[in-house]
Amino acid sequence: MTGARGTVGYIAPEVFCRNFGGVSHKSDVYSYGMLVLEMVGGRKNNIDIQESNASEIYFPDWIYENLEQGKCQLLLQVTTDEEQEIARKMIIVSMWCIQTNPSNRPSISKVVEMLEGNLQSLEIPPKPFLFSPMMSDQDSST
Repeated sequence: MTGARGTVGYIAPEVFCRNFGGVSHKSDVYSYGMLVLEMVGGRKNNIDIQESNASEIYFPDWIYENLEQGKCQLLLQVTTDEEQEIARKMIIVSMWCIQTNPSNRPSISKVVEMLEGNLQSLEIPPKPFLFSPMMSDQDSST
């Protein structure tokens, strides 16, 4: 690759910064995860500096907060327990897909396995941290 190409918000960190590792099939897993989060979240993955609620500025933070609070039903118009379980599973799998370190992301075959598997067998991943615009210079140095 001679230069990074892609849509902002869907580009894996390693595509534009080699400190995160080399570009690989895990870069596509990142993009897939962001796309699924957008579908489940019902909004675009964009940063709106005019947003009145600071926790909603960075889309994955907003989704993760809802996941932690058990509010998956608020993200989609789910009406049944089965739909709520599917939404939660999609969010958890997507959060694994967008891990900053490519080695922490699952392969796409593992993603399929996770989506087809049991929700109770899925572990909640660490919160993504890479691009939160609310992070101050002091926070970024720690």
